[in-house]
Amino acid sequence: MSAATRSAVVPPVREGGQAQYVEHLVPRNAVATGLGPTREWMLMRLDEPLTLSAMAAHAGYSERSFIRRFHAETGLPLLRWLHGQRVQEARRLLERTDSDLEAVASATGFGTAATLRLHFGRALGTTPSAYRKTWAAVRESAG
Repeated sequence: MSAATRSAVVPPVREGGQAQYVEHLVPRNAVATGLGPTREWMLMRLDEPLTLSAMAAHAGYSERSFIRRFHAETGLPLLRWLHGQRVQEARRLLERTDSDLEAVASATGFGTAATLRLHFGRALGTTPSAYRKTWAAVRESAG
């Protein structure tokens, strides 16, 4: 399901307390400047443990400078941004694959299904299983 389709489709019934599904993308022009290359590098490694020292080294900054610069460029604390990107990738996998939650958790760097559920719930106000069920119903009704 494309981003345009997702933004145009609102499921007729939503579970109580369920948050809106909102994309948080990195602006295209931000990727080529500043820490953009490091953010791209991070996005290509969401399934790996990403340490502060490795991210800072990739960017060529001290850890403290990296944290400050990252927040200045993205408007988000580093860990919140990283968890958000991992949740976005989990959403994509839940929408497009039949992988079980452990596999999705591993592929997105959350490690376990329990950790995936925790971060997914915080970000979207629903469980990964409920999310998959909702989007499966939307796909069916779309044809």
